[in-house]
Amino acid sequence: NGRFSTCHGWGAGYSEIIKENKLFEQYYREQKIVPEGEFEHFMETLREPLPATFRITGYKSHAKEILHCLKKYFKEVQDIEIDGQKIEAPQALSWYPDELAWHTNMSRKIIRKSPLLEKFHQFLVSETESGNISRQEAVSMIPPLLLKIEPHHKILDMCAAPGSKTAQLIEMLHSDMDVPFPEGFVIANDVDNKRCYLLVHQAKRLNSPCIMVINHDASNIPRFQVDCDGKKDILFYDRILCDVPCSGDGTMRKNIDVWKKWTTSNSLQLHGLQLRIAVRGVEQLAVGGRMVYSTCSLNPVEDEAVIASLLEKSEGALELADASADLPGLKWMPGITSWKVMTRTGEWYSDWSEVPVSRHTQIRPTMFPPTDREKLKEMKLERCMRILPHHQNTGGFFVAVLVKKAAMPWNRRYPKVEELKRPCLTAATEDAGSADLESASVDPELGECPQEATSGKDGVCGPPPSKKMKLFGFKEDPFVFLAEDDPVFAPIQNFYNLSPSFPKPCVLTRTHEGKKRHLYMVSKELRNVLLNNSERMKVINTGVKVWSRNNDGEQFGCAFRLAQEGIYTLFPYIGARIVNVSVEDIKVLLTQENPYLNKLESDAYAQAKKLGDALLFPDRNPSMPQCPIELCGWRGKTSIRAFVPRNERLHYLRMVGVEVFQSKQGKGPEPAVEGEPVAAVPEDSGEMEVDGGEEEKVAETDTPSHGGADGGDGEKCSPSAGPHPGTQDEAVPS
Repeated sequence: NGRFSTCHGWGAGYSEIIKENKLFEQYYREQKIVPEGEFEHFMETLREPLPATFRITGYKSHAKEILHCLKKYFKEVQDIEIDGQKIEAPQALSWYPDELAWHTNMSRKIIRKSPLLEKFHQFLVSETESGNISRQEAVSMIPPLLLKIEPHHKILDMCAAPGSKTAQLIEMLHSDMDVPFPEGFVIANDVDNKRCYLLVHQAKRLNSPCIMVINHDASNIPRFQVDCDGKKDILFYDRILCDVPCSGDGTMRKNIDVWKKWTTSNSLQLHGLQLRIAVRGVEQLAVGGRMVYSTCSLNPVEDEAVIASLLEKSEGALELADASADLPGLKWMPGITSWKVMTRTGEWYSDWSEVPVSRHTQIRPTMFPPTDREKLKEMKLERCMRILPHHQNTGGFFVAVLVKKAAMPWNRRYPKVEELKRPCLTAATEDAGSADLESASVDPELGECPQEATSGKDGVCGPPPSKKMKLFGFKEDPFVFLAEDDPVFAPIQNFYNLSPSFPKPCVLTRTHEGKKRHLYMVSKELRNVLLNNSERMKVINTGVKVWSRNNDGEQFGCAFRLAQEGIYTLFPYIGARIVNVSVEDIKVLLTQENPYLNKLESDAYAQAKKLGDALLFPDRNPSMPQCPIELCGWRGKTSIRAFVPRNERLHYLRMVGVEVFQSKQGKGPEPAVEGEPVAAVPEDSGEMEVDGGEEEKVAETDTPSHGGADGGDGEKCSPSAGPHPGTQDEAVPS
């Protein structure tokens, strides 16, 4: 295994890991996963650090503006020299659409040596916190792209934490920013309760009403029911991402421990779990739907062996899709059709018949290639995609795209249940006959497949056994949907002049009793799932916050102020309390804590004088960025305040041409480029203190706060729930 050397001097006694593992090299030379003559280059690349990669969130219309800012930085960076070496500017990933993903070899050490690079780093950090940029490994971006997601798709992410791929799925769902509630949704699942909160932290940055985070064992994830025209039907998904737990030997460039810990036993132990998760995934996939199976492992036992077993088990119901033309510019190797199994001690087996009985508990028949050469040829395993690190300076990765052509065979063996009709939430391409066959296998009360007594063939995995759901971790606050005649709606309706089309049934809170502190919204499709499965699923988080209680607002007739997180969801329905402001007004509102009303330009001043709680909406003119900017604010007697978190303030300021940087010495802001305007942003910026603080705590400690990442309604009321204590005058009614 990996050799070690001891460091001397500073940090003496710490063993530095030497990036070498003889067993690893022996194993992959024998498997022939690397083209002839490239193995040394392959190993050399694995020993090099992995480039940093990041992605501009594509569903936001701000993406083009962010890309414009990035290119401006890149142009400046490429002329920098540090220690006599010219800095290589970040490069766009050639295969990612619209130049929305980039990679760079700049290290932290280099960044610290240049003020300009330090400012570039601050820009990346700030925009990441705002959800406009996501740091993500390049190969990790591939599976969501291959799913070919449309806004109407129902999507399941089976093993979602920590959430970078889930964020991509949400972005694709919201490809049209003019539609606040896409018909589709994302259900993101993870078995680890603590990691679910990291997942929430990632998803919350995108402020989508179409995401739900749940906590279940992916190999036994429940079938969910939905209401369709008053009848219970089974939810089948149009798209499923099956990024299974793996040994992770494709991540050696960033996870150095893999060098010393790698053995083949990791793959042998994970194979069964990976296959069970994949089987459960295709069971819940709609006919005509698409499932992507992926791992960050190069081991065929975790890759082609799982796919081959799944295809054999499906008896023609599944097909490997040809994705070769889906990502032009991506270099990949075809899946292999021949491989061997090696034990931890270095013993090789080419076929199940060679395995001694004493090894049968560790090595299973599904780990080997099919012995029937004709059947193996029909599987077209070469359609699997292997990403090798030395081809495009990435990590190692495996991905396969499966399309469901018919119901799974064990579902077809049971008679049709008359009470169940065609599921209403399935892919449009699913034919009625296949859907009936699929639903026929489901017990109408339990929503689970009847189990076969034995597997049909030796070594072919049957449907997962039924288990009683076990709930672990923190007990969440309830999700309580409000009735349409709930008294909370009347003052909100009048105060904001809500459109008659506003979906009141989609508003929920997190408490049964007492005052409602926050109101959230989900899409009607997720509401359907929540209401019909509350006893069968453990929901960690869902919904986007749209209103927060403001006790001072009761004197104006409405106790709820707008929440910045949900403003893009709410804006299409709001008909009053909107102030159109100029670029100069935006700069004032975002750089001053509580500016006097008379600092606004005359038009905005006249509008603001008439309002209490206000939605600040910039004018559309050629000097404005070509993206929507909606800000929440509150007018006091003589002042006005924007309830915008600090990191979002920095983002919006960039959108209107103002940069803000904090100097290393803490002496305040300094300009990015000489002559550009610089703004000082208040440290305490409304909601940021509470929501951002909670998220940071979750990310750092993995410990959930009460009520999930939002804190539910069990949290203490935010000090920013009303006018800030430092507001120059108390708020007055208009």
